[in-house]
Amino acid sequence: MHKSRVGRDRLESLREALVVTGERERLDVIAPFSGDPFTSIPAGTEADVEAAVGRAEAAQTSWADRPVTERAAILERYADRVLDAQDELLDIAQLETGKTRRDAFEEVLDVVQTANHYADAGPELLESERRSGAIPGLTKTTVHRRPKGVAGFISPWNYPVTLSVSDALPALLAGNAVVLKPAEETTHTALLARRLLVDAGLPPKLFQVVSGTGERVGAELVDRVDYVCFTGSTEAGRSVAERAGRALIDCSLELGGKNPLLVLDDADPRKAARGAIRACFPNAGQLCISTERLYIDESVYEDFRDAFVAETRDLNLGTGFAYGPDMGSLQSAAQLHKTERHVTDAIEKGAEVLVGGRPRPDVGPYFYEPTVLSAVSPEMTLYDEETFGPVVSLYPVGNVEEAVERANDSRYGLNASVWTGDRNRGERVAERIDCGTVNVNEAYAAAWASVDAPMGGMGDSGIGRRHGDEGLLKYTEAQTVAVQRGIQIGPGPLPDWVWARLMSSFSKLLKRLPGWLR
Repeated sequence: MHKSRVGRDRLESLREALVVTGERERLDVIAPFSGDPFTSIPAGTEADVEAAVGRAEAAQTSWADRPVTERAAILERYADRVLDAQDELLDIAQLETGKTRRDAFEEVLDVVQTANHYADAGPELLESERRSGAIPGLTKTTVHRRPKGVAGFISPWNYPVTLSVSDALPALLAGNAVVLKPAEETTHTALLARRLLVDAGLPPKLFQVVSGTGERVGAELVDRVDYVCFTGSTEAGRSVAERAGRALIDCSLELGGKNPLLVLDDADPRKAARGAIRACFPNAGQLCISTERLYIDESVYEDFRDAFVAETRDLNLGTGFAYGPDMGSLQSAAQLHKTERHVTDAIEKGAEVLVGGRPRPDVGPYFYEPTVLSAVSPEMTLYDEETFGPVVSLYPVGNVEEAVERANDSRYGLNASVWTGDRNRGERVAERIDCGTVNVNEAYAAAWASVDAPMGGMGDSGIGRRHGDEGLLKYTEAQTVAVQRGIQIGPGPLPDWVWARLMSSFSKLLKRLPGWLR
């Protein structure tokens, strides 16, 4: 088990990219594996945001004028740079988050897949497109895709590689500049991800980074940019949406989740139990699309429960910067406190702990055992509130109808998982679940890694989509240019009543024309 190879000099060199316009207070950055501060970052101010947005605006026009194929080539090179530099990227991500190396590597894969997808598909999506004109043969109508301008990003600490750059890549490809406010806890990971993008050929001024608190820096960022992308809690997302609305800018928000997993009566309980481990405990449960509610058909409930509890008990907790441990640390003392509070409340109100249920300071200061509960009821806080930790609840159900009904009994709708022996049946059940993504016989990776398809939430889990065509086109303004040839549209010298009759007849005729003539 090796130590992190990241030295203080490297961290200082990364911070040179931060926009700081004067002397600033410092915010400590804590290493979750030890609970000790290992460095600090500047507490940015409104002035820093103003400067960053101004620099980004100055760089954006010439960037948008470059051919989209040149912009796409940078994304292609970036994918290679991330793979080549993955050891350092994983070290810093683990240092700041406390996650396992395997969980951190998933972020590397996501960034690489996203960069390659948009480098390949993006240029065609951004091409100007001919559309049907008002009068066939006489109206030429074209839709152009223009960049928004400066896109602002507010990213969380739980997946700092993915959520600091994956959404920014299509924004850059579309011709926008970027200003990022990363989480205070994981600023250096974001800075390295950005540095690799510059190494791949991105003009440095095009991607600005401001460090500091969300209350001060994040709020100011929303007020100054042309589009905002936020990932975080539902409560904070509402505030972002409110500010964006006042500024009359568009936004995309991926927010909280209380994600369900369904085990149907024809599922292999042992296979489903192994899959549920992947669904419930990645990054110690600190994943927006991980599972916290499991609905298991009564006919397989006991077999599934026993297998799942055994699998959970066998999970290996550990620190360190090498592959090996199954589950890492919670990110902070606040996350540990919330997890403990939820479990204690549930136990006091009658929940049964099947496995886990206690912190593990012998492993690290913020570690908590992967925990499985049963007999969870609505009066318990964790029944419908997201824990965002390694705690899940089991519920037996009588049939698939009850499973779907209870899965949909939530204000959230981000991700779901269905386990069955019949994939066709699983797909039909999946379509009935009110979530933006649903996986059949997989935890979350099947939908998440399908980067050609949109990903996002319903209900209190957010608005907008990342990935897919929507994940690129949301960073553009659609402009319609219509050129009229020959006669103008309107009565002209004709009496109004004659023009009205002619247009009525023409409208009936237009319906009968084949599409290629319209």
